[in-house]
Amino acid sequence: MDVTLTAAGGQEADELRSLRTWLADVDELRGRVTSVESPPVPGTLGPVLDALAVALGPGGVATALATAVFSWIRQRRGEVTLKISRPDGASVEFSGKRVQGLDDRTIRALLADATRVLEAAEDTGEVEGPR
Repeated sequence: MDVTLTAAGGQEADELRSLRTWLADVDELRGRVTSVESPPVPGTLGPVLDALAVALGPGGVATALATAVFSWIRQRRGEVTLKISRPDGASVEFSGKRVQGLDDRTIRALLADATRVLEAAEDTGEVEGPR
């Protein structure tokens, strides 16, 4: 099953490109991340990056995704919000504004919650392999 990652807060396409590069360095996610694009707006060059799709599967992919996203968003300087959505509508949202300065205990709790939501997608039996 694929989950979809979308960004908000301005400069969404740039943030998603940055996140895609970050996720490409995570072994468990290699080959599982694809770009979701819409056709170019008339008068512009190239398609618009709307989202990233990540194919979940067994072997800790949900944990790796939640950890990587959280690590990436903590590195952002501006305000950015990233939403990870399952096809059934359940979602987890991370905000760069809200994670700055959190203590380790809170971070572990947030990651555990996010992983539970993502693992529920893995447990549906509809898991697809890497593309």
